[in-house]
Amino acid sequence: MGDAPRIGVYVCHCGTNIAATVDVAAVAEHAMGLPNVAVARHYTYLCSGAGTALVHDDVRKLKLNRIVVAACSPHLHETTFRRALVAAGLNPHVLQMANIREQDAWVHTDRESATRKACDLVRAAVYRVACHDPLQTKTAEVRPDVLVIGGGIAGIHAALTVANAGRHVYLVEREFAIGGQMARYDKTFPTLDCSLCIQAPKMTAVRTHPNITLWTGSEVAEVHGHVGRYRVRVQRRARHVHEDLCVGCLQCVDACTYDGDPIPDEFNMGLSFRKPVFLPFAHAVPAVVAIDPNSCLNFTRGGCDRPCADVCGRDALDFDQEPWVEEIEVGSIVVATGFEPFDARKAVEYGYGVHPNVYTSMEVERLINASGPTAGDVVLRDGRHPEAIGVIYCVGSRDERYNPWCSRVCCMTALKLSHLLRERTGAEVFNFYIDMRAAGKGQEEFYQRVLNDGVQFVRGKVAEVCDWALDPSEEGKLVIRVEDTMTGYVRRVPVDMVVLAVGMSPRSDADDLRRRLNVGCSGDGFFRERHAKLAPVGTLTDGIFIAGCCQGPKDIADSVSQAGNAAAEAIALSVKGSYDLDPITAHIVAKSCSGCRLCIPMCPYGAIGYDDTIGKCDINAALCTGCGACVATCPAGAIRQGMFDDSQMFAELSGLLAGAGAH
Repeated sequence: MGDAPRIGVYVCHCGTNIAATVDVAAVAEHAMGLPNVAVARHYTYLCSGAGTALVHDDVRKLKLNRIVVAACSPHLHETTFRRALVAAGLNPHVLQMANIREQDAWVHTDRESATRKACDLVRAAVYRVACHDPLQTKTAEVRPDVLVIGGGIAGIHAALTVANAGRHVYLVEREFAIGGQMARYDKTFPTLDCSLCIQAPKMTAVRTHPNITLWTGSEVAEVHGHVGRYRVRVQRRARHVHEDLCVGCLQCVDACTYDGDPIPDEFNMGLSFRKPVFLPFAHAVPAVVAIDPNSCLNFTRGGCDRPCADVCGRDALDFDQEPWVEEIEVGSIVVATGFEPFDARKAVEYGYGVHPNVYTSMEVERLINASGPTAGDVVLRDGRHPEAIGVIYCVGSRDERYNPWCSRVCCMTALKLSHLLRERTGAEVFNFYIDMRAAGKGQEEFYQRVLNDGVQFVRGKVAEVCDWALDPSEEGKLVIRVEDTMTGYVRRVPVDMVVLAVGMSPRSDADDLRRRLNVGCSGDGFFRERHAKLAPVGTLTDGIFIAGCCQGPKDIADSVSQAGNAAAEAIALSVKGSYDLDPITAHIVAKSCSGCRLCIPMCPYGAIGYDDTIGKCDINAALCTGCGACVATCPAGAIRQGMFDDSQMFAELSGLLAGAGAH
């Protein structure tokens, strides 16, 4: 900027978050004595409308041309104050924030030292902002199409929401049918609605919607490009059936003469078997069979009589079909890849996989389902009907050995299954819980309903499930050993069936997908949101949004709500038609570039290319995120970054160290 710096400094109280530890008035007084500072004020909540209006008015009246805000993390409110500067007629990048909350007030207890540190941080910001230049924002075109990855309830809802807004959607699902985990459930809590009854209409709507292209048996293999123009390669598995010809009559399934080893039915959690040619589940969408090449005799034995193909009057089966790749361009991506149930074999004390009558909650969902392997008749693996059932909570959740987080749905799932099992079998049901968490709408009332059903509750963490008897009443039973914390006694409870309410785990392929998408994962393995409160569906990669249980454990209602939010973000981006690129990115000074290309492998976003015609590198501003890795790498100093010029950095250090002698 050509004019001499006229700096305004504004110190926020943040209620008592900052003011309780930092003497904000003293910080403002200190700032008033710094070079080029025209005004310094402190205010209770600078991010409020009145606070930003204060900055706006001072810019106009005092002819300020640079602003320092000493408040919370710029990650939280830098955008707020940039907008205030734009409203006042200033370039948004003549702002510098000093973080005196997270980096000062929240980490110190001594008021005097915290105040000194705040003064140092403000002084550094004042010295730095005097060197700021107004940066110009560029825009990029946004393609209207949207990619949704995952065909569970979150992906289905997101796809329908975007499609209903008039945008074309590509819905990619790795399985051969959409529906996700919800399609396996019998009923949903707390209303006990039939799960498939409420999901099936949405599944059908996806299949028939003119704005949705549905690709099942498919996975995202590569993602390139940037917000507004992502180039995506989708790998499609060979189904060995032509979707446009198959009508789901199942004659081919009936005709199959497979006589090999039993093939566990994945949808029924291995409780039944299927043939190599199969429909994923009753009422699957699309209603198209698939052939499993890992078990079909035509592939494993080099050929068979192919009776399945003989009975198909539409010639829908194609044993020569090969995998293929689809390439698309989209403006934004919604990730809704869901979760995996916790592997109960890891909790060896419960005997899953050892004792045949120990089931997971997901297996019981299929066992009690009318479309399940036993048509809803609860028959144990040994052929008996249970007379006593034990339901163990928090298996794989709230346990430092496996997953420390609460999976949020386990308590209600266990209550639902307890109610349904007692209703279907008349058995005595025992619930072994740590804490009862029924926080959602109608859930506490459902808990009371199950209590009134006569289900017994034992508070205490189960130590083990064993099959050795201490007295005749335990013969032929599974014994649950637990300390009842209400009575202080160790109890042995004999039952015929044990149900493990397993928690939610991130998908095993989540890390591979996040690398393709260039988004982050939290320490727990779930996808990381941009901000837990203010941007719960955004990611640090612009134009990529997350929804449902891939972001963290949640129930169906919250998954659908978050999917709608993610869809709205994608729609808003599409409707706008363009995207503002943050100018705080790197650029190459061509005359200084030697073309050594050391910067290219250092860029984690693939933003740097090499121009053979001139022998120099260049940077795609739409891909650059301003991480600075290339700037530090360039041996010639040819790469510069907006807002991180050497003069600005050295000025900030000078300001930070200027008060060292006074301390």
